[in-house]
Amino acid sequence: MRQDTQLAGKVAVVTGGGSGIGEASAIRFARAGARVVVAGRHRAALDAVSQKIEGLAIVADVVDEAQVESLFNETKERLGRVDVLLNNAGISGPIAALTEMDTERWDECVAINLRGAMLCMKHAGRLMCEQGSGSIVNVSSLMGLKGYPMRSAYSATKFALIGMTEAFAHEVGQYGVRVNALCPGAVHGELMERVIARRAEAEGRAPEVIIKENYTDPAALRKWVSPEEVAEAALYLASDASSGITGDRIKVDAGRL
Repeated sequence: MRQDTQLAGKVAVVTGGGSGIGEASAIRFARAGARVVVAGRHRAALDAVSQKIEGLAIVADVVDEAQVESLFNETKERLGRVDVLLNNAGISGPIAALTEMDTERWDECVAINLRGAMLCMKHAGRLMCEQGSGSIVNVSSLMGLKGYPMRSAYSATKFALIGMTEAFAHEVGQYGVRVNALCPGAVHGELMERVIARRAEAEGRAPEVIIKENYTDPAALRKWVSPEEVAEAALYLASDASSGITGDRIKVDAGRL
């Protein structure tokens, strides 16, 4: 495995680290020299990832502020500092027309994707400001830049996350802390398979038609994005290679036009 040093000596926390973008990023950060904490709700998945990278697994529900505070305090106690937060925990939310929205599922999406991201920024940001450095990378979405039908709940949370990114960057920049957002397009994997299946059911169309018309054909590269490709962009924003960038967002979407 190729080793490099972009994050040598750094401590990185990856929420939603048990699968998908979180898992790929945890592996990439570790390969870049970071000591990595993978956090999430499911112990078995976290343990599997942490064992691959000789990292630390901490179970934490990002909706629960006490658990979030404990996550960052434990990280500091055990590893000495927090240099990077990949704020990745999230759910796809309800696939439904707004007029048919299940309000409880809307609230759940907002709680995890928005409240959870805010709580992680709050507690990671405090530690980073105290130490005088740090990089927060919020995982938004292409749907945080453009609304998509049947995805109003998810899109609303990801638009809001970009707003928080821009606001928080101005609050903590004076302390040497950077805050940026990643906006992945459709990322190939289990999560998108579930989204496509729900869209197919809701819209009465075949999954392969939805994929072709809505995801691969509109992309300049005519493909899905892989979790590993998103992880490379996350590494760039986490590392000193992007030391002059804050309050910004980067699309990783294969050129979705």
